[in-house]
Amino acid sequence: MEELTTLTGTVTELRFALDTFYFLMSGVLVMWMAAGFAMLEAGLVRSKNTTEILTKNICLYSIACVMFLLVGYNIMYVDNVEGGILPSFGALIGTQAEGADHSLESDFFFQVVFVATAMSIVSGAVAERMKLWSFLIFTVVLTAVIYPVEGYWTWGGGFLSEAGFSDFAGSGIVHMAGAAAALAGVLLLGARKGKYGKNGEVFPIPGSNMPLATLGTFILWMGWFGFNGGSQLLLSDAENSTAVGQIFLNTNAAAAAGAVAALLLNKVIWGKADLTMILNGALAGLVAITADPLSPSPIFASIIGALGGMLVVLSITTLDKLKIDDPVGAISVHGVVGFYALMAVPFSNGDATFGAQLYGAFVIFAWVFAASFVVWTILKKTVGIRVSDEEEYEGVDKSDCGVEAYPEFVTLK
Repeated sequence: MEELTTLTGTVTELRFALDTFYFLMSGVLVMWMAAGFAMLEAGLVRSKNTTEILTKNICLYSIACVMFLLVGYNIMYVDNVEGGILPSFGALIGTQAEGADHSLESDFFFQVVFVATAMSIVSGAVAERMKLWSFLIFTVVLTAVIYPVEGYWTWGGGFLSEAGFSDFAGSGIVHMAGAAAALAGVLLLGARKGKYGKNGEVFPIPGSNMPLATLGTFILWMGWFGFNGGSQLLLSDAENSTAVGQIFLNTNAAAAAGAVAALLLNKVIWGKADLTMILNGALAGLVAITADPLSPSPIFASIIGALGGMLVVLSITTLDKLKIDDPVGAISVHGVVGFYALMAVPFSNGDATFGAQLYGAFVIFAWVFAASFVVWTILKKTVGIRVSDEEEYEGVDKSDCGVEAYPEFVTLK
């Protein structure tokens, strides 16, 4: 009997160690998505704004990690009432729960890279005309309070979770939330100079480096396996390891189908293979499957991804007609497709209902958009959020960073 007890304890410890390790490695993959966002955005902005967008990405990741450690994780997960609305406001990450499947520290690490992902969505949408320091101040608020509050309502066991809202890995909680914050900023910020004509014309502003944008997309694609796969939370038994395999398969299938669908739609509409649209098609496929990468069959996952890839093309062109300037297409990829992903869940997951999904999507968008709009408005009225016309013309690399990414001439004395 004593030997059996010892064996059971050893197996339990091994499972704890394996699930903790899997959680940590999944978090590392999601952390690597920060590099993907940085490269994608650096490739899709003009060369005169490259250093600044890279600065935003390294700083937002760092700020997110600091703020989520200090208060964000506590707001989202620690000592909250089940089914509640108002979280308990405290500091740090609490203590290890007895009988947990993995370490508390690994859970924090996996969660913190998610909040950084949400903030990364904002940086691309407001690129080329927003003040660096205003953006960083907003980063503090979103990662410390805005995101954790809606995170409590959903993954933290709050009222949306109790209402039956389902979002496996964050199509709404992470992606649509980031897009809502971005949209609020873009509406107050306005379009880049020269983007739209007086008679409704849309003038394309090409990015500076398509190889970097493509590399960024592949990095994001790779990191997404940790994003979706890690959200299964466990790996140490046959059921969960099989589920992880299914999630990886469906995630990859949706991304590939999204890219192909965007390619074909571009050929039909414009007769061209627009690389930027194809890249966004792949990302849209990934966002589309994130709300539930486990339930669909591989074929149905491909259909979900393909529809996302076509939807993002139509959304990007529609937002341009509405004069909503988004240099990287982030609002379309993460917001429009994020909402579509939530509404697609009941088609393959019998436990989800359209009513609960619509309710959750509305609450998340309304909260993040309204809270972000208030913060952006305060920043606009105080320190300002938009660079001067001269700084925009010269490029924010010079005014904000003092370092150019691609200096054409270097004078040595």
